[in-house]
Amino acid sequence: MDCEGAQVYLRSCTYRVFCPHCKAVHVNMVPWASLKSGFTLKFEQEVAWLALRMDKSAVSRLMRISWATVGEIISRVRERAAENQSSPLDGLENIGIDETSYRKGQSYITVVVNHDTGKVVWAREGHSEEVLSLFFMELGEERCRRIKLVSCDGARWIRNCIENFCENAERCVDPFHVVQWAMEKLDRVRLGFWQKARQEEKEPKRGRGRPVRGNEKKESVASAIKNSKFAVGKADANLTESQRKKLELIAVRCPELYRARCLKESLRVIFGMEYEQAKVELDKWLGWAQRCRIEAFRELRKKILRHYDGILASIKYGLSNARIEAVNNKIKLVIRMAYGFRNIQNMLDMIKLKCGNFTVPLPWESLQNAA
Repeated sequence: MDCEGAQVYLRSCTYRVFCPHCKAVHVNMVPWASLKSGFTLKFEQEVAWLALRMDKSAVSRLMRISWATVGEIISRVRERAAENQSSPLDGLENIGIDETSYRKGQSYITVVVNHDTGKVVWAREGHSEEVLSLFFMELGEERCRRIKLVSCDGARWIRNCIENFCENAERCVDPFHVVQWAMEKLDRVRLGFWQKARQEEKEPKRGRGRPVRGNEKKESVASAIKNSKFAVGKADANLTESQRKKLELIAVRCPELYRARCLKESLRVIFGMEYEQAKVELDKWLGWAQRCRIEAFRELRKKILRHYDGILASIKYGLSNARIEAVNNKIKLVIRMAYGFRNIQNMLDMIKLKCGNFTVPLPWESLQNAA
């Protein structure tokens, strides 16, 4: 550590020791530094504490080390912290699985969160069935049988892994993603009607000058649909007065789009109901979607039928991916604070220190706790 702004170096004699068991010569360990490290344990502990709260460039300048060295120190601190704690995979019952991007170019990491503690228990580069299978194989058969609930989106690779490894677990499809599916279908319907109305209402360009009083151009259906993305997407309680008027115009002049909006709202309201009532209303909604004569929502009906049990399970147990989405925001903040990572393993170790069940105190705080 620095002493009043001056760098302090420790010099110590190390001994080469012959081990009678492995018949090899080893360098004797010192109590104040770890293997393959040129820094003291306290120095690395302070660097890790700072890296969790500052960007890596500031840490490297303050501690007089290179930018890449900060990442290496983070990995060593995470390994030492893991040695002194039990495995984060022990005692898992309710977990959430999701993927999040860490840089441009479709680069993702798969993250597993313990719903009971809100901590990251596993993270790995990639998002596929092969990557997630590594987590369940590391978990083992006995601990896989103890998993009760798994929250996730509708990804097929997650569903396949749950069916293959967790025979006793129930899959809970996140309600936010289900409503998002409906929003995507609604926007697709809105775009189709806007293009159709624009072709039907195409008029020749008006000449220069102001229009004669009484001949002002009224708002067309195409312009009303074009500017109605927020109006049709919002819940009724959040609509402004102008958005309510826009919906009234759409209800009169474009009833199919208004019906699609009602389908989306009815699906959203179901997730706020009790389980028995929600099951009845969801069955009614599926019948309505079948008869609505809107192709996009008939496709959505088929998708919801594929995830029917998972959607009802999320309503029954009140489990969603809200906690893991909050963790994903923290992960993106960690990556942004560090201005990116060149080494993916350093990034994963940083995520586990920040979002996992690890505590990195300052060197003098650990001494006080020991005392």
